[in-house]
Amino acid sequence: MASLISSVFILQRTMYGTAKSNMTNWKTGFYIGMGCIRTFYRSKAHIISGNMLAKEIKKEVQKDVESWLSLGNKRPHLSVILVGDNSASHTYVKNKIKAATTVGISSEVILRPSNVSQEELLDIINKLSDDSSVSGLLVQLPLPEHINERDVCNTIAPEKDVDGFHIVNIGKLCLDQSSIIPATAAAVWEIIKRTGIKTFGKNVVVAGRSKNVGMPISMLLHTDGRHERPGGDATVTITHRYTPKELLKIHTQIADIIIVAAGIPKLITADMVKDGAAIIDVGINYVEDPRTGKTILVGDVDFEEVKEKAGYITPVPGGVGPITVAMLLKNTLMVAKKLIY
Repeated sequence: MASLISSVFILQRTMYGTAKSNMTNWKTGFYIGMGCIRTFYRSKAHIISGNMLAKEIKKEVQKDVESWLSLGNKRPHLSVILVGDNSASHTYVKNKIKAATTVGISSEVILRPSNVSQEELLDIINKLSDDSSVSGLLVQLPLPEHINERDVCNTIAPEKDVDGFHIVNIGKLCLDQSSIIPATAAAVWEIIKRTGIKTFGKNVVVAGRSKNVGMPISMLLHTDGRHERPGGDATVTITHRYTPKELLKIHTQIADIIIVAAGIPKLITADMVKDGAAIIDVGINYVEDPRTGKTILVGDVDFEEVKEKAGYITPVPGGVGPITVAMLLKNTLMVAKKLIY
């Protein structure tokens, strides 16, 4: 029997084309084929570096900005309205402004206290929407409870709406028309395209139904690839925080791609994932580290367990987040060039 046993080594390439040359961190399994028992080795998931992809995108945007300016055009300018003292929001805005500077986009932050009236906030938005020196405009979310976020998003001029939240942009997205795509959804789509993850005819689960993230991601993945705004031609199932865990598991176990944006730490565990699936974690959760007692940032996926089964996986932090910022810059350049409106 021993003479019938042979070993098969399956080398997988990373997204940058480098083949693994040793057996470190490789998984072992067995299958029967050609009348003998064969041993195979498969690598752990390819961990997608959001930082590296974001760096690539920002280089492309910087080059496009320089080309735009060389033609005598005005430098793109991003205005950000920040309300209140939410520490996470301040950090996000700081990162956006810093990134804008690196690619040659000028920017400004308009600060207002948490008790600002909705009337005053809408007045500021109207003035910036009418200001010809402002290319792109966004209001950092979330907003205080006394302010209606939908009213705020719809007050921004749709042609300057770099977040893609205006009802016109969302409507165009749903109709497969060219529009400004919400940056997080655009980031997920960019990850899929740049890593070569196939979507045509694949099963996709999107865990999360928010109108700013889950819904636009679902639209991008399931719609027709031949339309004005090409989609992924995938079969998409949308679940959410109230989907029973056992039902969610039934869907995820047959999914080729799982995108998680539900805001629930460790919602997706290893037993819910089939071998080789692509896992994109959009979750942002601040939890206490049981070892240190410090607050840490984690996603919606049990990363350490799931990476043993997945084919691709994004970490948190360092996954979707940096690419979201890069796609916001891409949107800002796009509105400056008036490519949509």
